[in-house]
Amino acid sequence: MATQSGKTTGTLDAIIIGAGFSGLYQLICLRDRLGLNVQVLETGSAVGGTWYWNRYPGARCDVESYAYCYTFSPELTEEWEWSERYPDDAELRRYLDFVADRFDLKRNIQFNTRVTSAWYDEAANTWTVKTEAGESFTAKYLIAAVGCLSTANVPRIAGLESFAGHWYHTGEWPHDGVDFTGKRVGMIGTGSTGIQAAPVIAETASHLTVFQRTANYSIPARNAALSEEYKRFYKERAPEIRKTTRETPNGYPFKPNPKSALEVTPEEREAAYEEAWARGGMQFRATFRDIVLHKEANETAAAFIRHKIAQVVKDPKKAAILLDIDHAYGAKRPPIDNGYFECFNRDNVSLVDIKAAPIERIISSGIRTADAEYPLDIIVFATGFDAMTGPLLRMDIRGRDGLRLADAWEAGPTTYLGLQVAGFPNLFTMTGPGSPSVLCVMPVAIEQHGEWIASCIDYMRKNDIARIEAKPEAAEKWVEHVNEAANETLLVTAKHSWYLGANIPGKPRVFMPYAGGMPRYRQKCDEVAAAGYEGFVLSR
Repeated sequence: MATQSGKTTGTLDAIIIGAGFSGLYQLICLRDRLGLNVQVLETGSAVGGTWYWNRYPGARCDVESYAYCYTFSPELTEEWEWSERYPDDAELRRYLDFVADRFDLKRNIQFNTRVTSAWYDEAANTWTVKTEAGESFTAKYLIAAVGCLSTANVPRIAGLESFAGHWYHTGEWPHDGVDFTGKRVGMIGTGSTGIQAAPVIAETASHLTVFQRTANYSIPARNAALSEEYKRFYKERAPEIRKTTRETPNGYPFKPNPKSALEVTPEEREAAYEEAWARGGMQFRATFRDIVLHKEANETAAAFIRHKIAQVVKDPKKAAILLDIDHAYGAKRPPIDNGYFECFNRDNVSLVDIKAAPIERIISSGIRTADAEYPLDIIVFATGFDAMTGPLLRMDIRGRDGLRLADAWEAGPTTYLGLQVAGFPNLFTMTGPGSPSVLCVMPVAIEQHGEWIASCIDYMRKNDIARIEAKPEAAEKWVEHVNEAANETLLVTAKHSWYLGANIPGKPRVFMPYAGGMPRYRQKCDEVAAAGYEGFVLSR
């Protein structure tokens, strides 16, 4: 079997699909710590994962740089230096490239390799992975590190093929960029991506028309360059930051205020929100402990944000559309922004409410809604992803007796701990459905997953165990627990959330990520391992 480096190998110990944060760390865990023969297969031409593909205008992480990074190596923390509070896509790619070079990872990565299928051979106890180019790789263990947000969702709008201009999806952005100078641009979508992209596009476009179906909350990011003093500060506090990220439910480097929003005076509450608004970022959610848990507490935060939006947006008609928010604050992924609401004060930015007048079709000259036509040169789809399950289901994955993953998940994804699927021995899913994943700072979840999977494989090797497979009943109980945890929050009240798969027509409405918090999840995973991998079938 030939690899990109020209080496020929027989059966590998492990194949990792994906070279983003997850795949790189899993390679370190398996190759460097366990000494396994590992091959990483990556669709892109470089490391980066989600950040390889997301290069749209304004693309930026919504977690502070000093927390959105690996923590396993004190040397790496000391050697790398972040430039901004919130790193942009280019800086994140530079960081991951630095990591790949620092730990000599690229020699085990084959780039420009799209995996099309992965089939399990029960007699041989191996996985055979095939690529678009016709290559075949075989290994005992298969780790899907394909990310949660890597399958672009291009909506099926009639007439797209007739559009005479150019169209782009933010998740598949051209590497050489797009020139909006003098162009009439239409952007569909106002989730996190659209909120980041709109202000940047508006700077050069002759006109930007934003098509909004669902109004959204957003908090100012207050992004800024990091001072030399602050860079030293976060490096000195790295062990403390790491400890905090492992103790907080969402993996953030700050702890929520232990007080309820309802147990303080209105004046104290207003002052707390004003301070959080001025500070900016995701920490706004931590102003009080019960903002995402109880409706009445949540409304105090939501009302504050709506008031701020009304203050910023000068046009009453635009403000009314932007304030028509149908969900609790934080029930959908809460964006942070760099001038999103302010951009609607520009003369060259229009806002169209497509909930009131839906898009009927795309025509050669632009977009037609129920009540108007909008001439456009460029259409930008900021419509997100087929999240969590999409990256896995776009491959033909088959387990025991030819069971297709698509069939196993026909009614929605069922996993045990978000790590394994019944009927698919020795297949591990990193940050899969049923794990905290998108409800957590991703590198925090990724390091826990990578270490748990490596420990599991190490246990199997030391105890002469050939295969591990989740028990169906354990997976069913875990899905029940995932739903119970979600129902303890306001997350399930947002009916149009991609957490539920609601952005994909025909996708089962199942709450996918684990909302019980990273510490609770970590404890459960540790208990399962300590009990000899309870809930799994281990076979010699």
